[in-house]
Amino acid sequence: MSEPLVLARRGAYHDSVTLMRVSRALSKLPGVTAAMVAMGTDLNVSILRDMGFDVPPAGPSDLLIAVRAEDAGAAVAEADRLLASTHGAESSAAEQPPLTTRSAAARDAANLVLVSTPGEYAFFEALDAVEAGLPVMIFSDGVTVEQERRLKELAEAKDVLVMGPDCGTAAIGGAGLGFANVLSPGPVGVVAASGTGAQQVTSLLDWAGVGVSHVLGVGGRDLSAEVGGLSTRRALRMLDDDPATELIVLVSKPPSPGVAREVAAERLRTPVVHALLGTSGGDLTTAAEQVLRVLGRAVPEWPSWPAAPGSRPAAKALKGLYAGGTLCAESALLAGSGDFVDFGDDAYTRGRAHPMIDPTLRVEALSRAVETDVVLMDVVLGHGADPDPAAALAPAIARTPATVVIALIGSESDPQDLHRQAAAFREAGASVFVSNAQAARHARSLM
Repeated sequence: MSEPLVLARRGAYHDSVTLMRVSRALSKLPGVTAAMVAMGTDLNVSILRDMGFDVPPAGPSDLLIAVRAEDAGAAVAEADRLLASTHGAESSAAEQPPLTTRSAAARDAANLVLVSTPGEYAFFEALDAVEAGLPVMIFSDGVTVEQERRLKELAEAKDVLVMGPDCGTAAIGGAGLGFANVLSPGPVGVVAASGTGAQQVTSLLDWAGVGVSHVLGVGGRDLSAEVGGLSTRRALRMLDDDPATELIVLVSKPPSPGVAREVAAERLRTPVVHALLGTSGGDLTTAAEQVLRVLGRAVPEWPSWPAAPGSRPAAKALKGLYAGGTLCAESALLAGSGDFVDFGDDAYTRGRAHPMIDPTLRVEALSRAVETDVVLMDVVLGHGADPDPAAALAPAIARTPATVVIALIGSESDPQDLHRQAAAFREAGASVFVSNAQAARHARSLM
């Protein structure tokens, strides 16, 4: 008979990706019916309680190991072994790596700093980078808007670019950073106050045979009134000076109207296509098609894999279960109604991996859907994302009584094999589209 066991380890921090991998490994052990290893955030504690565990007092800096198994003690011992193996052998004093961004910048010939730490520490590491005169990509979320403004004002004085915070995607000269699709080189440069928005536009362009020069993420708040588009304007000027860039696409979540006007007034030699959600009634697919027309390229028919026809009850509710914030916002705008959740929001990612890596929360949400629901969701491919998202999501889709529509965002060269993923989701009963806008319109038509 399975016995539940929950242990709290005080101050034992591990990154969320490591914890997700350990949780998956434990779940596959013989005799284990449930397992979760996570930091003791409010969200994780709530999930464990929903799973039926009695959780001891714990805080965000405490490690929780929860198992339900025939031999819970052995499962915990395996969790400890897996966690210990992630650290590896300790380096000798002579091999001690730099302990701060500032010391690393002084020691090595770096030309860019990528910050991926718990949010409360990210500002100080990014500040070190900017003060050292280096551009920085802040993958972390949890940086306050006041800190973001301060960093970007300092970056203006230092003549460097701050990408982020919460910058999930960038590509510099073909080198992907964060969540990055495999894209061909080409004439289009992208400035993106949206990671998944950039991935949607560049993936569609790749489907049409058009590559990119650079993708410069600036963070989702850059075009807010508080930040004022500081990094956006700098990134636009950088691409304008780049001889490999013939056309620029500016992608953003709904921006501050005043800041959008100021950015549009920038005097650039390179033509700019604006893909700013909520400003002109357009969508990201329409923006990609506009880019193709400006370049004199044909607009293809975007691939889709409709679900096999069958009888279904009348739909009563539309639910969006999204990993990408901009894709979620775009779908909500196009659908006009429904209950949309961005599981990539800071509220859901503190102490756990991003939903593009960890499907747990969306699998649980699918399990609560009912027969009269239409569920609309994104699956984003590329480096950094789940190496096989269909492995966890397709079985959950097959089990749910709801009707599922998927926006599958990626290129044909991505490591997950887009066609294999599409086939698995269609076989599970979902309709699949490479255009999020088309997926949203299809979901709306089912209502």
